[in-house]
Amino acid sequence: MSDRLVRLAALSLIGLATFLPAGSADAQPKRAVTSSNFAEIKVSLDETIKGLPKLAADCRREGDRWAAKWRKDAAKALREEAYIRENGVHWALEREYEAASVIGRYVSVLRSDYLNTGGAHPNTQIDTVLWDGAQNKRVSIRPLFAEAADGGATMTALAALLRTAINAEKKKRGIPQESIDDPEWLKGIEPRLLALGPVTLTPSTEPGKSAGLTFHYQPYAVGPYVEGIYTIALPWQDFAVHLSDQGRALFGGERPADDVKKYEP
Repeated sequence: MSDRLVRLAALSLIGLATFLPAGSADAQPKRAVTSSNFAEIKVSLDETIKGLPKLAADCRREGDRWAAKWRKDAAKALREEAYIRENGVHWALEREYEAASVIGRYVSVLRSDYLNTGGAHPNTQIDTVLWDGAQNKRVSIRPLFAEAADGGATMTALAALLRTAINAEKKKRGIPQESIDDPEWLKGIEPRLLALGPVTLTPSTEPGKSAGLTFHYQPYAVGPYVEGIYTIALPWQDFAVHLSDQGRALFGGERPADDVKKYEP
């Protein structure tokens, strides 16, 4: 099981403990809620990102803004919501930046937010960053395709590939057929680059190459919360016909076994 899924499971237990009924043998003892202990907010970077100063600085700036926003929200909630003070509710929030792959000049960053704010269960939010080390800035995968217009041939093909792959993964997990056949869960995947889902470059068995595109879906994105996270890797061969010269130079090889294992549910 990946570290992200382990963390999600741990936060689910935290959320459950928060809502155990008073007097239960398993209930957690309450402690006074104050501005200093109400919300624990963290931002962390993995060692690969820390070793790339400009990327690390970019992530820290964004992470600091995220943490400041949540500190402001926490202060407001503690001030205005009596149930927080009366029931000993505590918030735990963490943003993690992890290098999903380093391929030539590109670093794919997986950004995961773990949010436990006293609801029925914690939430996980996932986004990605593609960093161009040559230009020292965030970039898009758009130039990898000869054509990437909304509703065009490339985006239509990618959206169809993703829907098929997600349903195949649901069947592999033993999800009930009625859930697989429910189009509501896949309606958010549209033939637009920004509606396909957060994406990283897939590592490859061939040095300096990417084996394809990996899409990362948080809980609720393509299925109920109980289904958890979906990580869908599309081999580059499946969309090779749509690549630009830049894309053809970048993609090659196969997805390594350790990357497959890393994202197994």
